[in-house]
Formats: sequence, structure tokens, C-alpha cells
Amino acid sequence: FFMRQLFKDYEVRQYVVQVVFSVTFAFSCTMFELIIFEILGALSSSSRYFHWKLNLYVILLVLIFVVPFYIGYFVVSNIRLLHRQRLLFACMVWFTFMYFFWKLGDPFPILSPKHGILSIEQLISRVGVIGVTLMALLSGFGAVNCPYTYMSYFLRNVTDSDILALERRLLQTMDMIVSKKKRIAMTRRQMYQRGEDQNKQTGFWGMIKSVTSTQTGSENLSLIQQEVDALEELSRQLFLETVDLQATKERIEYSKTFQGKYFNFLGYFFSIYCVWKIFMVKFWSQHISFILVGIIIVTSIRGLLITLTKFFYAISSSKSSNVIVLVLAQIMGMYFVSSVLLMRMSMPLEYRSIVTEVLGELQFNFYHRWFDVIFLVSALSSILFLYLAHKQAPEKHMAL
Repeated sequence: FFMRQLFKDYEVRQYVVQVVFSVTFAFSCTMFELIIFEILGALSSSSRYFHWKLNLYVILLVLIFVVPFYIGYFVVSNIRLLHRQRLLFACMVWFTFMYFFWKLGDPFPILSPKHGILSIEQLISRVGVIGVTLMALLSGFGAVNCPYTYMSYFLRNVTDSDILALERRLLQTMDMIVSKKKRIAMTRRQMYQRGEDQNKQTGFWGMIKSVTSTQTGSENLSLIQQEVDALEELSRQLFLETVDLQATKERIEYSKTFQGKYFNFLGYFFSIYCVWKIFMVKFWSQHISFILVGIIIVTSIRGLLITLTKFFYAISSSKSSNVIVLVLAQIMGMYFVSSVLLMRMSMPLEYRSIVTEVLGELQFNFYHRWFDVIFLVSALSSILFLYLAHKQAPEKHMAL
């Protein structure tokens, strides 16, 4: 699954990276399975408790010890000066991470004073702060971006003539780039031939003529090269605009299908949910939240994987691919651990007992208040950003 689906277009040759990512993904999904088992009453109570403990200890071991160490190891390995002592420097990076990770818990009221320094609550509480912050940021943006993406109300009216006009201008720009590059090549050839001819001439006037003609040719070349650079930048912008118009036209055609209408309805649903979540701190009913648990499980896994793979495709390179995969594994693990913390409040009381016992005496209300604050900031910032982007897009198309 790792090689064939998630990162099929990129080479991640380090076997340990594949294993670490796969273990993180497997145990993250297992936590959601255990939540479903709690609801369905599958297995015995003692068996579920044992698997909860095992799952949490393994995922915390991976997130706090294994993944940060290997991130530091591969980062140091990419630095040529530190390559020979990469193990020592990787340990230093890990100790630095542990220091800041531990200090993270000081400003937040997340623990009871009676917990020991090595208790599982100490680890979960700090992972929860990072993960809940990440979840709130993604949820706030997703709750705004989903309606913007799927609702037909926000789609611009794009015709075939608009696309053809932009493509025509792109082709004209490419032709100008080709012609100017031909001029550069011809000028360099002429300068080379002129230089050979002038090398045959001797005397003072021959040297003066050689210097002046070379300076003039170099100035012309630099001016033409500046024009080429400007045209190439324009061609990149035109290409992106063309792709954006074609994608918008495809979205318009897709919105007319049955599936498109379904996602349009889903967009309105998430719009209502976003407004509801912004202005209502608590859900109206515990039963509505319980129904949403299943939806959250499915959409969280799918949405996070899609987001992470897009991010990986955007910034990955041959040297950084191992580090990026490990960073994504770290984000994914913290995201899912925090999902369990937040889902506990959405579960009916009779299903919370084992989850609460395993997670320990954490300040669960703090995590929900923190999530609401970050969600509000993220949602409002996303609304402002998408509003400016939507307002600027028609003006850009008119200018082009």
C-alpha cells in the first residue's frame, strides 16, 4: 500500500522509512477500529483494554522516540560535513526535540499534579496539544474549503472561448521566447566568428575594434536574456491560469452530474456545520455527535492521506523524500491520537469508560476549548483568504 498507492511516483528506498510509516499508519487506524469495537461491544472488556494499552504505548514510542530520531538522522546524513558523525548529531537533534517537547506542557493546564514524570499521561497530553492544534487548523480550513470547492455558487462562468484566448496568448508567448532564444544563439555565433576574424588582425586598431565589438555584443545579449526571463515568467503564469480555467470548466460540467449535485449538497451541509461550529461551542445533542463519529473516522483518514500525499508531491526531492515521509508519519500519528482525545467527548457515556481509563486523567475539556479557539481562528482566516482569492481571480482573468 505504501509503495503502490501513497508514494508510487517517488523513490523511498530506505526500508526503515517504509516500516516506520507503515507501523504508524497501521496503529493509527487500529485506534479507530478499537473505538468501533467499543461501540459494537466486540471482544471482551479485558481484551479491548489490553489492545488499547498496547496500541497507545506503541504509537507513543514511535512518535516520541523512533520517528524524531530518524528524522534527525536523515537530515544530518544529507549534510556532507556531518556525514561521518551522523549518529552523534542525530542523538543531539533528538535530545533537542525532547527538551522542547517536554517544555511544551508547561504553559498548558493539561495534567493533574499527581502524575509521574514518566507516566503515559505525560506523553499523551503533550502529543495531544500538538495534534489538536493541527486538527483544528485542518478542520477549520477544510470546513471552509469544502463548500468553496464543491458548491456551484462559487464557480466562475468559464467558456471555451476564454480558454482558447488564453491558450492562444500562451502560444504567442512561447513563440516569442523561441524567436528570442534563436536571436541569442545567432548573436553568440556571430560574436564567435567575428572574434576569430579579428584574432587574425594585428596591430593597435585591431585590438581596439575587438574590445568594442565584444562589449556591444555582450550588452545586446544581456538585454535579450532579460526579455526572455520576463517572457518565461509570463508563460508560467499563463500556463497556470490556463490549467485553472480548464479545471474550473471541468468542475462546472461535473456539478451538473448526479454526483456533482450530491457534493453540492454536501457543500451546503459543511457550510451550515462551519457556521454552527463557529458560533456554537457545544453540539445540540450527544446523539448527533455519536452519529458523526463514523463520518469523522472515514473522512479523517481519507482526507488526511489526500492532503499529505499532495504536500509530499509538491515539495519532495531525491534527498528530502525520506525526511518528508517521516515528518508526514509524525503528523499523521499525532493527528490520530488527538482524534481519539476529541472523539471521547462525542461518544455516549456508556462507551467512554475504557477509553477514559486508558487515556488517564487528562483535562479533556481543555482540549475541546483549545480546539474551538484554533478552529475559529483557522476558519475565519480561511474565509478571508478564499474571499480575497475568489475576488482577485476574475480581475486577473480580465487583465489577461
